[in-house]
Amino acid sequence: MSSKTRTAGGRAVLRAAIMIAFAILVASCKQEQPSPGTQADATGTPATAEPAESAQAVSDAVAALSPEQLREAASKAYQESRLYAPGGDNAMEYYLALRDKQPGDAGVSSALIDMLPMTVIATEQSRDREDFSEARRLLALIEKADKSHPALERLQTSIGNAEANVARRAEQQQLTAEQEAQRRLQLERERLEQQRVAQEQAAQALIAQQAAAATEAAQQEAARQEAARQEAARQEAARQEAARQEAARQAAAARPAPAASELRAISTPLPQYPAEAARSGTSGEVQVEFTVGVDGSVSNVRVVRATPPRVFDREAVNAVRRWRFEPVSEPVTTRRVIAFNP
Repeated sequence: MSSKTRTAGGRAVLRAAIMIAFAILVASCKQEQPSPGTQADATGTPATAEPAESAQAVSDAVAALSPEQLREAASKAYQESRLYAPGGDNAMEYYLALRDKQPGDAGVSSALIDMLPMTVIATEQSRDREDFSEARRLLALIEKADKSHPALERLQTSIGNAEANVARRAEQQQLTAEQEAQRRLQLERERLEQQRVAQEQAAQALIAQQAAAATEAAQQEAARQEAARQEAARQEAARQEAARQEAARQAAAARPAPAASELRAISTPLPQYPAEAARSGTSGEVQVEFTVGVDGSVSNVRVVRATPPRVFDREAVNAVRRWRFEPVSEPVTTRRVIAFNP
């Protein structure tokens, strides 16, 4: 199997696994709805909050790594289900930094595209938990990976609205510093747990799909090898049969054909004398040519010469057709003269 085939198969497996992980994660997400405290303009449309300062997508420490270090770190993070978190040590950041250093790497671009759907969902989950710093960090990852991603504007707006709602709620409830600290601690715990579960599920789905693809590839390779073995056996059998037939042909060509003198008759019944010729007292003879087969039977009987013409032909041919000889190794064609006397 060629490297291009394996690469294409790996990409197909990865995308199938992403779709499975996407379905699992979507089922756990809450529907995005405006919060109760969202302000509306005169038309009833929720007001868009002013966007906060964008978070840094790739940390300075990650950006300082060499391409080889980034590739190794990205692979390890991917295998350990650290797809987009924690910040500063996840596959998305490593791949983004690697893409900056090696823009033409198709494998890096494909990996980023495959992880984007899960990152979008994680951003929505962080927003819904009111963990806005994490939501903006993830949003920065999405924006750096694909500046034209269709979810960017929607996520930016919804995060801004949610932040405004929280700010208003905080003012209304007059939360103490201790309560806010406890709330944020709980948010952090929930975020870490949700990220852990989501990433583990995605990684398990990927592993299962890769194992299934490997099994299928092995079965296909075994089937191909078996087909090749059978074809080789068929060709060898055909070659041996052709050699056998050629040897038989050469042996037959080397054997001398049996001579007519070697024919030994078993039965040569005489022909009937035509009634007309008997009444007129006519006599004559007919020379016939015929072939004796390997079983001694006679075929291909024809008149070569007749005196007088056409008087005794039919009776001579009918008689010779009934003749029998001892079997011979090959067919023999010969001639005989049959005399007719009253």
